[in-house]
Amino acid sequence: MNINVLSLFPPMFEGVFQQSIMKKAQEKNAVTLNVVDIREFANNKRQVDDYPFGGGAGMVLKPEPIFNAVESLTTAKKPRVILMCPQGERFTQQKAEELAGEEELVFICGHYEGYDERIREHLVTDEISIGDFVLTGGELAAMTIIDSVVRLLPGVLGNADSPVRDSFSTGLLEHPQYTRPADFRGWKVPAVLTSGNHAKVDQWREAQMLKRTLERRPDLIEQIELTAEQKKIIDELKKQKR
Repeated sequence: MNINVLSLFPPMFEGVFQQSIMKKAQEKNAVTLNVVDIREFANNKRQVDDYPFGGGAGMVLKPEPIFNAVESLTTAKKPRVILMCPQGERFTQQKAEELAGEEELVFICGHYEGYDERIREHLVTDEISIGDFVLTGGELAAMTIIDSVVRLLPGVLGNADSPVRDSFSTGLLEHPQYTRPADFRGWKVPAVLTSGNHAKVDQWREAQMLKRTLERRPDLIEQIELTAEQKKIIDELKKQKR
């Protein structure tokens, strides 16, 4: 995958892109990460913003630098151009999985009061928000999305099964995890996990995923199609709460 990021502050990405999974993904040639300075594509002395027509507070990002920057990128086909915006679609694991199937992504990170509307209308393919709050700029949001996408690319994670059981990938929250020692300060690991019975372990994990989701994110339960066995487990869990 090739990922291009348009930003007014490219140095913000240096640490993130050179650490942990992001660094390993580049070393494995699973992804190319390129950060473009929007100011380099301004027509007028690196000016990237201007006052809004009609008046109002703040400054608005001009269309020319954004269009020039995106159009300068060499692509085999039209890429997904993603606008980081609090008005956009709420980002989810399902969206991450969708984007992970693309060959090329372009992220536009804004600042100031907003974007010239023509950028939305004639350039971008997606508008994405990472939550119902406002950040100073789109850089942190873009880093979050890029990280969640890159880790899904084939060969990036050491264990191919790791992303399969991640929270939200199955529609449920992930089950509890334990490691050595089996007894820490008197708090013991559930016996089923040390039993060696893989079928029982799978059953326990399934039940725990349902239990944790029911307790912490009951809204997710309503969004997935439960099997007969899962419905039975949910009914038992609800009885235990009464």
